[in-house]
Amino acid sequence: MKLSTFQQPTDSELEVLSILWKNGTSTVRFINDKLNETRKVGYTTTLKIMQIMFEKKLLLREQEGKSHKYTPAIEENAIRNRLIDKILDSAFDGSASSLVMQTLGNHKASADELDKIRKLIDELGKK
Repeated sequence: MKLSTFQQPTDSELEVLSILWKNGTSTVRFINDKLNETRKVGYTTTLKIMQIMFEKKLLLREQEGKSHKYTPAIEENAIRNRLIDKILDSAFDGSASSLVMQTLGNHKASADELDKIRKLIDELGKK
């Protein structure tokens, strides 16, 4: 789905999307059980969130017997890119280096993550 055709997900909607991206097509019960691993959420609350997400075109829905199965209507990278662009523009005045410096300064990156960052910088420098 094109970025311009969906609304920005709320934090709760982003939680649901993350579970779906990780686990694939799922029922409301499965999503609710996953959400309850980290915090208490009622089934009807999860159902309502997912119904709203379907109306907002963030989810696709298919009926299977008496239950519905939901699938993300948008790719994870599309959401990530949109969130990064928003943060970059609003909090860092469009400066990617400021965003990276702030992120690395506030969060300890593992040796593996630092190696990946170095490789990406090297690749970008060759272009």
